[in-house]
Amino acid sequence: MNPKRQLVIAIFVGMISLYSNCSKSKKPDSDNNIPANNLPASGGTIDYWLTTGNQFALLQKQSNPVTFDSPVNSNATIEIDSSTQYQSVDGFGYSLTGGSAYLINQLSNDKKAALLEELFGSGVSSIGVSYLRISIGASDLNASVFSYDDMPAGQTDPNLDHFSLAADTVDLIPVLKQVLAINPNIRIMGSPWSPPTWMKDNGNSKGGGLLPQYYNVYAKYFVKYIQAMKARGITIDAITPQNEPQHGGNNPSMVMSALEQAAFIKNSLGPAFQSAGITTKIIIWDHNCDNPTYPITVLNDAGAKPFINGTAFHLYGGDVSAFATVHDAHPDKALYFTEQWTGANDSFEGDLKWHIKNVIIGTVRNYSRIALEWNLASDPAYNPHTPGGCTECKGAVTIGNNTVTRNVSYYIIAHISKFVPPGSVRIASNIAAGISNVAFVTPDGKKILLAVNDGTAITAFNIKYKGKWATTTLAGGAVATYVW
Repeated sequence: MNPKRQLVIAIFVGMISLYSNCSKSKKPDSDNNIPANNLPASGGTIDYWLTTGNQFALLQKQSNPVTFDSPVNSNATIEIDSSTQYQSVDGFGYSLTGGSAYLINQLSNDKKAALLEELFGSGVSSIGVSYLRISIGASDLNASVFSYDDMPAGQTDPNLDHFSLAADTVDLIPVLKQVLAINPNIRIMGSPWSPPTWMKDNGNSKGGGLLPQYYNVYAKYFVKYIQAMKARGITIDAITPQNEPQHGGNNPSMVMSALEQAAFIKNSLGPAFQSAGITTKIIIWDHNCDNPTYPITVLNDAGAKPFINGTAFHLYGGDVSAFATVHDAHPDKALYFTEQWTGANDSFEGDLKWHIKNVIIGTVRNYSRIALEWNLASDPAYNPHTPGGCTECKGAVTIGNNTVTRNVSYYIIAHISKFVPPGSVRIASNIAAGISNVAFVTPDGKKILLAVNDGTAITAFNIKYKGKWATTTLAGGAVATYVW
């Protein structure tokens, strides 16, 4: 046998053998009222599901549960404190782009039904996705650019007489209705990449800004969108005024400064929602962690702030500590993580570790109520996309020739969505021995610990809860979700 293969097998066998032997913070949020249940009877067990960077295990439930019977030892210890509670969870999931919906609709009826049940159902074989982000009009992962009120060059429609969801009725809306039939409680966020071009100062789908004379018209556009979706049985739980408002190079896209966003919300969008009786949340920023000054500036506007529910972030720049910066400046406002892509040329192992550590654990430890990956589906050539759109964005699943392949972001989200339903609450846990982690208590009292080994070597550590220890191990780069 090849010596290298012998070594790999030996390491894997060693892992199995090890498995078989095996931070307090601020005052809890006022809306967190889940009780901290006591530990099960002495000798209780922890079930856990494992994904390894080398893909030997993929969300695989382990046959040898960890037990709360370990003596005090010298291993590093992660202590779970369910009496210290933080933010509640709204959900975990993906962006359902127009391109994703198109590909899902290309599947045969039986395969489409099976995939949607696997993604959004609550059964043993499902991963329980509970939150979706969709584009208002086209994103760059639609096959073509469109808005809901496109007009011939030189013409405008200030009364929105030509407003229509027709472009989304082919794929996106039918898929959403099938999803809602499976999970009627799924939350949906809408984000625009660009308004109709006649509202913009450059008359183009790419870049440019919103003309001030169309602020009220654009606010009415949002109202009509929410009402039209509601008429089709689809509730939009939240919107952001603009996807990535400091990136005008995408197609479609638009630039909007912090002062412009504050003025739009204060003078147009907020009052329009209020007048129409719309309770959809307004969430600002929806861009990178390298500029927390932007959302703080918007929230510092006393006229805009009452209409704002919270701030959304991406992580293509900056650090997740930006969440805490905004939280500390405006602790009464919520935080959300809405987008991060995995690329065609990235490795499974590298993306698994980095995204679990940063996109999931990092954001949630910094008060995020959701974590979403971009995007749900692509074909084998990373299509569809607009001219100038992302050419390397890898879907959570690849769909082609009536087959479905699960990619790394499928497992990134599944490791939390399957076990942490909406209404769960983050509880205190410390980071030890290079094991990044975040812990929750679910509405039915289960404790959940999501952990990733930041290093390259197998690491032994303890899980401590209510004075009892459970000793376990985790291979370098591996991810585990522990449930008790």
